[in-house]
Amino acid sequence: MAATATRRTRLLPAVNADGLPAVPMSDEQKYQFDLKGWITLPGLLDEQQLQPIRAHQMRFLYERETLAPEERDNHGGPSQVLLDAPAVVGVLNEIISHQPLATEECYGFRFDHTYTSHRQAGHDNFRPHGGGGLFNFSGNSHLYQMHPGRIHAGLVRVVWELNEVAEGDGGTMFLSGSHKSAFRRPESLSGRDSTLWETYSCPPGSAVIFTEALCHTGTRWTNAERDRLSLFTCYNTVNAKWGKGCPPPEVIAALPPMRRTLFRGVWHGMREVPHVNRYHDEANTSRFGE
Repeated sequence: MAATATRRTRLLPAVNADGLPAVPMSDEQKYQFDLKGWITLPGLLDEQQLQPIRAHQMRFLYERETLAPEERDNHGGPSQVLLDAPAVVGVLNEIISHQPLATEECYGFRFDHTYTSHRQAGHDNFRPHGGGGLFNFSGNSHLYQMHPGRIHAGLVRVVWELNEVAEGDGGTMFLSGSHKSAFRRPESLSGRDSTLWETYSCPPGSAVIFTEALCHTGTRWTNAERDRLSLFTCYNTVNAKWGKGCPPPEVIAALPPMRRTLFRGVWHGMREVPHVNRYHDEANTSRFGE
């Protein structure tokens, strides 16, 4: 128990790249995340903050060549603040950070991959996948590890809902608890109309965070008056990468130094100085195709 207590008091870093204090998970949030495999953080951004982010996402999707080179990425320009929003840092510090590689200037987790989703009424993406991550071996990032007072959530997805998601609109759906399931998912229980599915409603500027070890799916977007505009960003442990690709060098170079540490190379420690991966520089950067 002493080791667990020590880890909880560290939880580095305490501030994000903009100097804003990280927001630690509450006991209720930790319990719910472990129980269900996901949580919702409602209303983290206000309308003034969201307007330039929405505009950037739409230009990135449909007018990418009109953006400056340092903004030609899902997390370029005004959207970079989503990478390490204070409440997101607090959650990732708790559920995925490798604290020996974290400092007050360096995150203990790293960016893995991302995509932007723009969906209009009628668009359907029902494709259940995942579950049973408690029994996956290391090497498969879709794992979930735990012992009393501590979890490691493996590959973690942060979904930024840039528009409101009302009840029945068609937000991401979850088979809560399936990240720890010992049995294969029966087809009779995982159809679209199964009562086991759970979802959420939330105001714009909310984040939904879940372990990729959890069974989850998209579904049909039903709101004809409001599109769904979401950013799906994955984070991983420092020495692992699941998804291909990385933002262009121009995008990373435009970020504050601490935010750049999210894009350092995929390794832990070896015979060089510094001996462990607590820094980012031009040579220590995740490359396209890694």
